[in-house]
Amino acid sequence: MDHLLPEAARIRGGVLRFNRRLRQERGAGSLSPNQLTVLGHLRRHGPCTPGEVAAAERQRPQSLTRVFAELEAEGLIVREPGTVDRRQSVLSLTEEGRGALERDMAERDAWLAKALGTLSETERGVLALAAQVMERLANAEVAGPGGDD
Repeated sequence: MDHLLPEAARIRGGVLRFNRRLRQERGAGSLSPNQLTVLGHLRRHGPCTPGEVAAAERQRPQSLTRVFAELEAEGLIVREPGTVDRRQSVLSLTEEGRGALERDMAERDAWLAKALGTLSETERGVLALAAQVMERLANAEVAGPGGDD
């Protein structure tokens, strides 16, 4: 796998620069990256426990506690007792939360659509394919550094 390290570094660098640019294209007062992560997860998967959100997003529940509280205080999510275990809370996206998420995504999508317009049809096709491949990579279950290959 060592022969793939230079390619991995180029891809990582490109993804990081692209992600940084997308973050820069967000308006003032936009949601934080962790807030976007939580809202996006709830939009994709529906109501979840805080632990389920944290595990799916590969974060510790403690690191998202403040984010959950902020989103709840802003009315973007609601926290209700679980139906199976009433001691465990379940987080749900509110209509206001869905709207905030959609507005945030629309700002970045507008910039990206303009930027895509500068590319050829072939380049846009390559990026569409790359997006599918990156989604698969993001969901890949492989050992991290120091793990078994």
